[in-house]
Amino acid sequence: MVRVTRKRFGLAAMLLSLALAVSACGGAGEDDSAGGGEAGAPGNTAGFDGTTIKLGVLTPLSGTVAVIGQPLTSGNEVWFDALNAKGGIGGKYKVELVQEDTQYKSDVAVQQYNKIKGDVVAFTQILGTAPTLAVLPQLRTDKILAAPASLDALWVREGNLLPVGGPYQVQAINAMDYYLTKGGGSKDSTICTMIQDDVYGEAGQQGIDFAAEKYGFTVANTQKFKVGTENYAGQIGALAGAQCEMVFLVATPSDAAKIWGTAAQARYAPQWIGQSPSYTGALAQSPVAPYMQQQVLIAAEGTEWGDESVPGMKQMVADMEKYAPDEKPDYYFAFGYNQGRAMTAVLEKAVENGDLSRDGVLAAFTQIGTVSFEGLSGDYEYGPAADRNPPRATTIFKVDPAKPFGLATVEYLLESDAAKEFVFKKADL
Repeated sequence: MVRVTRKRFGLAAMLLSLALAVSACGGAGEDDSAGGGEAGAPGNTAGFDGTTIKLGVLTPLSGTVAVIGQPLTSGNEVWFDALNAKGGIGGKYKVELVQEDTQYKSDVAVQQYNKIKGDVVAFTQILGTAPTLAVLPQLRTDKILAAPASLDALWVREGNLLPVGGPYQVQAINAMDYYLTKGGGSKDSTICTMIQDDVYGEAGQQGIDFAAEKYGFTVANTQKFKVGTENYAGQIGALAGAQCEMVFLVATPSDAAKIWGTAAQARYAPQWIGQSPSYTGALAQSPVAPYMQQQVLIAAEGTEWGDESVPGMKQMVADMEKYAPDEKPDYYFAFGYNQGRAMTAVLEKAVENGDLSRDGVLAAFTQIGTVSFEGLSGDYEYGPAADRNPPRATTIFKVDPAKPFGLATVEYLLESDAAKEFVFKKADL
């Protein structure tokens, strides 16, 4: 199995946290002599000793957002376990993950990044929009590639970032297309938003605002909240007072559980559509599940768990059963698995070029072209940052406790004309 360096945190503590919610030291550069040898034989460099490629993982392994970080990181591990069983990158170089807990805090992510950056070839995961933005200036300076476990549109034009999946803005646009064309809404409906008060929330709001311009509706009310808010009665009361018929929610699962629980208690029943990180499988077995079955849709990636008509799902489930049999069905696991696939494409090219140095990895990234995720997500057209084209498709799910992850497909990989028109810009730091 893939070797992992990290602190272990109890699954029980993670689940307890969710249950309660429901009632980023090495140097900046490298030795100039290190780096590529002849093609097919990369020389030793930071994170590569000639035998093993080390990749960094910066993720919340503790705290409320560990409910995302833990399964997502397991997806990273299983992808590389399966790859290592076949010999590794280039059929000969095994991968080792070096994991650090960020607690979903930007300052901690920067600290952990600096702790291990000299020991890794690249980062195969940095979870969270704000932590990724916090680390990004150093990634640029240090010439390191990283894969964000976040779907902000800002990542598309960043040469140091390896995104996967359709951006949050695309999720929001496609969600509105579904609501207006098939979900019972119209441009005259009272459409509102409830968003986390940070850059993650702003990403979802940006997509809704773009959709409003394209489809001709008005966002009647926007409620914001801080991560970990205890009482949402004020925000729910404001949405109800504005007679919001549809609310797009941008949250993480612990906050989403409390938000939907508060709405249920207040007997406020609009059509909710949650951006993908607002949901986790435990919610489908929680006290708020009946309300969610009636009122909540989720805008996310891929297909429902176990759908063997999708080739990528069939292979992923087989790999999970072999290398992580105790892992539960989870689309965050699938995201981590997809990150492993994308990073492997880059590293395979770097090995083919004979250069696993930081410059070599970044150069390889511009050369990999389109990567297929075999239906687990839309295919991603990589290449130079200015030319990248991410997937523009989103799957709409409904909550169904009978399903393995509690989600059933309503509309698979919906790709609206409006989403195709969204323009991606580089982060202005």
